[in-house]
Amino acid sequence: MEAAKKVEEVAFNILKQAVIYLPDDVREALKKAYAEETSATGKTQLKTILDNIELAEKYQAPVCQDTGTIIFYMKGGAKAKNLDKVEGAITNATRRATKEVPLRPNAVDPFTGKNSGDNTGKYIPYINWEIVPGETLEMTVMTKGGGSENVCIGGMIVPGEGIKGLKKFIIDAVVKAGAQPCPPNILGIAMGGGADISMKLAKKALLRPLTEHNPDPEIAKLEREIFEAANMTGIGPMGLGGKTTVLGVHIDYAYRHPASFPAAVAFNCWAARRATARINADGTVDYLTHKLKW
Repeated sequence: MEAAKKVEEVAFNILKQAVIYLPDDVREALKKAYAEETSATGKTQLKTILDNIELAEKYQAPVCQDTGTIIFYMKGGAKAKNLDKVEGAITNATRRATKEVPLRPNAVDPFTGKNSGDNTGKYIPYINWEIVPGETLEMTVMTKGGGSENVCIGGMIVPGEGIKGLKKFIIDAVVKAGAQPCPPNILGIAMGGGADISMKLAKKALLRPLTEHNPDPEIAKLEREIFEAANMTGIGPMGLGGKTTVLGVHIDYAYRHPASFPAAVAFNCWAARRATARINADGTVDYLTHKLKW
């Protein structure tokens, strides 16, 4: 198969996977939350979410009507061929998925307010590139819903406040967000680098499975502390009260300028949709997050 057509096929498949099937780690976290929730209202909301997940799979329909803004994270092997054809193939896959899955058209021109009708437009779908050794092309798609995107926040902490200031910044963001991001949420948190770098790292952190904790013991400890503090807010499932406000917390960082302390909190709703596949040099494909036949 022609290289561009292969990329288009795989991009379409993982888009379909992402919007219909939640990753196993998210599904299991929701089941655990349901089992441990003590609020009757919160438990009802979690049961509805779990039922919704089953119905999406049964009827092969998106798990949420907001199929989000489409973001791709690409790991291109330094020796891989035809990388110049990837962007066009992903755009074609997005148009096809919009029609066939279907996806709700969510790409709107900010000047005219006109919807493109196919989830494509200037810089959309957005593609993040990383060059890695080898000849493979690994692609991950995240479909980012508007509710969780609207409460993502970046800011500057007073450097002297350090981690204490960071904790306050994060919990203030969770409290202010309230029910808007459709909790229980996943929090991607990053600090350092610069205003744009911290938000980019925070969003990328949302791709980490909930079962994976930071390899640095001190950062893993901070993730647990923020997880516990966020769940003490009592916001609960869908903002209706309960002990489950967040399902997980992932932290990343970059070195910062001595005079500034950038920080960012990226929210993902309970429908934390992501899917990954790898195209090998011989054209074979490994679907890494969803073991499904196509």
